[in-house]
Amino acid sequence: MSTFTIFLALIVVVAFLLIVVIMVQNPKGGGLSSSFGGGGTQQLGGVKKTTDFLDKSTWTLATLLLVLILLSNVAINRGSDSIDSKALDADATTTQPLPAALPETQDAAPATSTDESTENK
Repeated sequence: MSTFTIFLALIVVVAFLLIVVIMVQNPKGGGLSSSFGGGGTQQLGGVKKTTDFLDKSTWTLATLLLVLILLSNVAINRGSDSIDSKALDADATTTQPLPAALPETQDAAPATSTDESTENK
């Protein structure tokens, strides 16, 4: 398993977790932060602490996702060539085959401009 594959798997997991954390939040003050613990004054951690946890986890996962994406660029296997594109290589010449010449047919008569309909009248 290559390093890039490991980074790719981590990126997918972190992106999924980030989606879950964002979907749990509600910008109007609802969501998990308002319904966590069942209600009343006996909430586990309280609404404020749940909102702080979701906010911190969102920023942490977003930062981790950005770092993993940048590190995965370093881990890409580029092979032995230092130039990725042949368009950037000045020494590379590409030759395209010329289209084959159409065979001339001698069965076809040359076009004439005689108008037979006017001569027959």
